[in-house]
Amino acid sequence: RELSEMDAEDELDLAEMEKLKKTERVCLEILKKYDFTEWELMEWSEQQAVFSFLYDSVMLTVVFGPSIDGEFFAARPSRSIISLDFESFLDEEQAPPSSCLVQKLIFQFIQSRGRWQEKCSTLLYLPQALFDISLVVNRCKILGEELEFLQRWGAKFHLLETDIKDTEVKLLFSSSVAFAKFELTLSLSHDYPSAVLPFRVQTHTGNIGEKEIAAALSRVPAGHLYLQRIVTLIHQDLLQGPR
Repeated sequence: RELSEMDAEDELDLAEMEKLKKTERVCLEILKKYDFTEWELMEWSEQQAVFSFLYDSVMLTVVFGPSIDGEFFAARPSRSIISLDFESFLDEEQAPPSSCLVQKLIFQFIQSRGRWQEKCSTLLYLPQALFDISLVVNRCKILGEELEFLQRWGAKFHLLETDIKDTEVKLLFSSSVAFAKFELTLSLSHDYPSAVLPFRVQTHTGNIGEKEIAAALSRVPAGHLYLQRIVTLIHQDLLQGPR
Protein backbone atom coordinates (compact mmCIF):
# COMPACT_ATOMS: atom_id res chain seq x y z
CA ARG A 1 0.00 0.00 0.00
CA GLU A 2 2.81 2.32 0.88
CA LEU A 3 4.40 1.70 -2.50
CA SER A 4 1.24 2.58 -4.40
CA GLU A 5 0.93 5.79 -2.35
CA MET A 6 4.54 6.69 -3.23
CA ASP A 7 3.86 5.88 -6.89
CA ALA A 8 0.83 8.15 -6.81
CA GLU A 9 2.90 10.94 -5.23
CA ASP A 10 5.60 10.49 -7.87
CA GLU A 11 2.97 10.70 -10.60
CA LEU A 12 1.59 13.87 -9.05
CA ASP A 13 5.12 15.38 -8.90
CA LEU A 14 5.71 14.42 -12.53
CA ALA A 15 2.37 15.90 -13.57
CA GLU A 16 3.21 19.11 -11.68
CA MET A 17 6.65 19.28 -13.34
CA GLU A 18 5.08 18.70 -16.75
CA LYS A 19 2.56 21.48 -16.05
CA LEU A 20 5.38 23.83 -15.04
CA LYS A 21 7.38 22.97 -18.16
CA LYS A 22 4.33 23.63 -20.33
CA THR A 23 3.75 26.99 -18.58
CA GLU A 24 7.42 27.87 -19.07
CA ARG A 25 7.19 27.05 -22.79
CA VAL A 26 4.05 29.17 -23.25
CA CYS A 27 5.57 32.06 -21.27
CA LEU A 28 8.73 31.88 -23.36
CA GLU A 29 6.69 32.06 -26.57
CA ILE A 30 4.85 35.14 -25.29
CA LEU A 31 8.09 36.82 -24.17
CA LYS A 32 9.80 36.05 -27.48
CA LYS A 33 6.99 37.65 -29.46
CA TYR A 34 8.96 40.78 -28.62
CA ASP A 35 11.35 39.74 -31.37
CA PHE A 36 14.19 41.83 -29.94
CA THR A 37 15.83 39.78 -27.20
CA GLU A 38 19.19 40.10 -25.49
CA TRP A 39 18.21 37.79 -22.64
CA GLU A 40 18.36 34.09 -21.94
CA LEU A 41 15.97 32.33 -19.57
CA MET A 42 17.97 30.45 -16.93
CA GLU A 43 15.10 29.37 -14.66
CA TRP A 44 11.31 29.51 -14.47
CA SER A 45 9.71 28.01 -11.37
CA GLU A 46 6.65 28.64 -9.20
CA GLN A 47 8.72 31.07 -7.11
CA GLN A 48 10.82 33.00 -9.63
CA ALA A 49 12.27 33.50 -13.09
CA VAL A 50 15.96 34.17 -13.72
CA PHE A 51 17.21 35.89 -16.89
CA SER A 52 20.80 36.44 -17.98
CA PHE A 53 22.14 39.21 -20.24
CA LEU A 54 25.45 39.93 -21.93
CA TYR A 55 27.28 36.57 -21.72
CA ASP A 56 25.93 35.89 -18.19
CA SER A 57 27.51 39.08 -16.80
CA VAL A 58 24.14 40.57 -15.77
CA MET A 59 21.45 38.54 -14.01
CA LEU A 60 17.83 39.52 -13.38
CA THR A 61 15.82 37.59 -10.78
CA VAL A 62 12.06 38.14 -10.88
CA VAL A 63 10.29 36.92 -7.72
CA PHE A 64 6.62 36.01 -8.15
CA GLY A 65 3.82 36.76 -5.71
CA PRO A 66 0.22 35.49 -5.60
CA SER A 67 -2.04 35.03 -8.64
CA ILE A 68 -4.21 37.96 -9.70
CA ASP A 69 -7.92 37.42 -10.20
CA GLY A 70 -9.18 38.30 -13.68
CA GLU A 71 -5.69 38.85 -15.18
CA PHE A 72 -4.19 36.14 -17.40
CA PHE A 73 -0.70 35.46 -18.72
CA ALA A 74 0.19 32.34 -20.76
CA ALA A 75 -3.43 31.15 -20.48
CA ARG A 76 -3.17 30.99 -16.69
CA PRO A 77 -3.97 33.50 -13.94
CA SER A 78 -1.27 36.18 -14.04
CA ARG A 79 1.07 36.51 -11.08
CA SER A 80 2.04 39.59 -9.16
CA ILE A 81 5.74 40.45 -9.06
CA ILE A 82 7.28 41.04 -5.64
CA SER A 83 10.73 42.13 -6.80
CA LEU A 84 13.13 42.48 -9.73
CA ASP A 85 16.76 42.20 -8.63
CA PHE A 86 19.70 42.91 -10.92
CA GLU A 87 23.16 41.59 -10.18
CA SER A 88 26.51 41.99 -11.92
CA PHE A 89 28.75 38.95 -12.37
CA LEU A 90 31.52 40.75 -14.24
CA ASP A 91 34.98 40.24 -12.76
CA GLU A 92 36.15 43.86 -12.94
CA GLU A 93 39.71 42.89 -11.99
CA GLN A 94 40.03 40.61 -15.02
CA ALA A 95 37.66 42.24 -17.52
CA PRO A 96 38.96 44.69 -20.17
CA PRO A 97 38.14 48.39 -19.51
CA SER A 98 35.63 48.38 -22.40
CA SER A 99 33.59 45.62 -20.68
CA CYS A 100 33.69 47.52 -17.38
CA LEU A 101 32.41 50.66 -19.13
CA VAL A 102 29.59 48.71 -20.81
CA GLN A 103 28.59 47.21 -17.44
CA LYS A 104 28.61 50.65 -15.77
CA LEU A 105 26.31 52.09 -18.44
CA ILE A 106 23.86 49.17 -18.21
CA PHE A 107 23.61 49.58 -14.43
CA GLN A 108 23.38 53.36 -14.83
CA PHE A 109 20.27 52.72 -16.96
CA ILE A 110 18.85 50.19 -14.45
CA GLN A 111 19.28 52.68 -11.59
CA SER A 112 17.86 55.57 -13.64
CA ARG A 113 14.52 53.74 -13.83
CA GLY A 114 14.06 53.77 -10.04
CA ARG A 115 12.05 50.91 -8.50
CA TRP A 116 11.42 48.42 -11.31
CA GLN A 117 8.73 46.62 -9.34
CA GLU A 118 6.52 49.74 -9.48
CA LYS A 119 6.56 49.69 -13.29
CA CYS A 120 6.50 45.91 -13.54
CA SER A 121 4.01 44.87 -10.88
CA THR A 122 2.60 41.80 -12.67
CA LEU A 123 3.71 39.29 -15.31
CA LEU A 124 1.86 41.27 -17.99
CA TYR A 125 4.51 44.01 -17.75
CA LEU A 126 7.50 41.65 -17.87
CA PRO A 127 7.86 41.47 -21.70
CA GLN A 128 8.14 45.29 -21.89
CA ALA A 129 10.71 45.38 -19.07
CA LEU A 130 12.83 42.72 -20.82
CA PHE A 131 12.52 44.64 -24.09
CA ASP A 132 13.68 47.92 -22.47
CA ILE A 133 16.70 46.23 -20.87
CA SER A 134 17.52 44.37 -24.11
CA LEU A 135 17.57 47.63 -26.04
CA VAL A 136 20.14 49.22 -23.71
CA VAL A 137 22.21 46.01 -23.46
CA ASN A 138 22.33 45.79 -27.26
CA ARG A 139 23.46 49.41 -27.67
CA CYS A 140 26.08 49.07 -24.95
CA LYS A 141 27.32 45.79 -26.43
CA ILE A 142 27.84 47.52 -29.81
CA LEU A 143 29.68 50.35 -27.99
CA GLY A 144 32.01 47.74 -26.44
CA GLU A 145 32.70 46.37 -29.94
CA GLU A 146 33.41 49.91 -31.22
CA LEU A 147 35.92 50.52 -28.42
CA GLU A 148 37.66 47.21 -29.12
CA PHE A 149 37.80 48.14 -32.83
CA LEU A 150 39.40 51.54 -32.04
CA GLN A 151 41.92 49.98 -29.64
CA ARG A 152 42.93 47.48 -32.32
CA TRP A 153 42.85 49.62 -35.48
CA GLY A 154 43.21 53.17 -34.09
CA ALA A 155 46.58 53.72 -35.80
CA LYS A 156 44.82 53.74 -39.19
CA PHE A 157 42.99 56.88 -38.03
CA HIS A 158 46.03 58.59 -36.44
CA LEU A 159 44.62 57.48 -33.08
CA LEU A 160 47.56 56.77 -30.76
CA GLU A 161 45.63 55.79 -27.67
CA THR A 162 42.11 54.92 -26.51
CA ASP A 163 41.96 55.23 -22.75
CA ILE A 164 38.82 54.32 -20.77
CA LYS A 165 38.26 55.69 -17.28
CA ASP A 166 34.92 55.23 -15.54
CA THR A 167 32.38 56.42 -18.20
CA GLU A 168 34.82 58.64 -20.12
CA VAL A 169 36.76 57.71 -23.24
CA LYS A 170 39.97 59.62 -23.93
CA LEU A 171 41.18 59.59 -27.55
CA LEU A 172 44.74 60.76 -28.24
CA PHE A 173 45.24 61.76 -31.91
CA SER A 174 48.60 62.53 -33.49
CA SER A 175 49.43 63.36 -37.11
CA SER A 176 52.83 64.57 -38.32
CA VAL A 177 51.29 65.47 -41.72
CA ALA A 178 48.78 67.82 -40.06
CA PHE A 179 51.35 68.82 -37.41
CA ALA A 180 48.78 68.12 -34.71
CA LYS A 181 48.51 66.23 -31.45
CA PHE A 182 45.46 66.55 -29.23
CA GLU A 183 43.33 64.68 -26.74
CA LEU A 184 39.56 64.37 -27.15
CA THR A 185 37.62 63.23 -24.06
CA LEU A 186 34.03 62.03 -24.58
CA SER A 187 31.53 61.50 -21.74
CA LEU A 188 29.29 58.48 -22.30
CA SER A 189 25.94 57.63 -20.77
CA HIS A 190 23.39 54.82 -21.06
CA ASP A 191 21.46 56.63 -23.83
CA TYR A 192 24.44 56.24 -26.21
CA PRO A 193 24.29 56.44 -29.24
CA SER A 194 21.05 58.44 -29.41
CA ALA A 195 22.32 61.67 -27.84
CA VAL A 196 25.13 64.08 -28.75
CA LEU A 197 28.24 63.38 -26.64
CA PRO A 198 29.66 66.06 -24.33
CA PHE A 199 33.40 66.52 -25.00
CA ARG A 200 36.60 68.28 -23.91
CA VAL A 201 39.72 68.94 -25.97
CA GLN A 202 43.31 69.37 -24.84
CA THR A 203 45.74 70.54 -27.54
CA HIS A 204 49.36 69.34 -27.25
CA THR A 205 50.77 70.38 -30.65
CA GLY A 206 49.40 72.45 -33.52
CA ASN A 207 46.22 74.48 -33.65
CA ILE A 208 43.40 71.93 -33.61
CA GLY A 209 41.32 72.81 -30.57
CA GLU A 210 37.78 72.93 -29.24
CA LYS A 211 36.47 75.11 -32.09
CA GLU A 212 37.78 72.83 -34.85
CA ILE A 213 36.61 69.66 -33.08
CA ALA A 214 33.14 71.14 -32.40
CA ALA A 215 32.79 72.00 -36.10
CA ALA A 216 33.78 68.45 -37.10
CA LEU A 217 31.51 66.77 -34.50
CA SER A 218 28.53 68.89 -35.59
CA ARG A 219 28.68 67.00 -38.90
CA VAL A 220 28.40 63.58 -37.21
CA PRO A 221 24.78 62.72 -36.42
CA ALA A 222 24.11 60.57 -33.35
CA GLY A 223 23.16 56.98 -34.17
CA HIS A 224 24.62 53.58 -35.00
CA LEU A 225 28.45 53.37 -34.66
CA TYR A 226 28.54 56.99 -33.45
CA LEU A 227 32.01 56.69 -31.86
CA GLN A 228 33.59 55.07 -34.90
CA ARG A 229 32.07 57.70 -37.19
CA ILE A 230 33.44 60.50 -34.96
CA VAL A 231 36.97 59.06 -35.20
CA THR A 232 36.67 58.51 -38.98
CA LEU A 233 35.51 62.08 -39.60
CA ILE A 234 38.23 63.64 -37.40
CA HIS A 235 40.78 61.60 -39.33
CA GLN A 236 39.37 62.59 -42.74
CA ASP A 237 38.71 66.26 -42.04
CA LEU A 238 41.43 67.35 -39.62
CA LEU A 239 44.44 65.01 -39.84
CA GLN A 240 45.20 64.60 -43.55
CA GLY A 241 47.23 67.73 -44.10
CA PRO A 242 48.37 71.12 -42.71
CA ARG A 243 45.68 73.41 -41.29
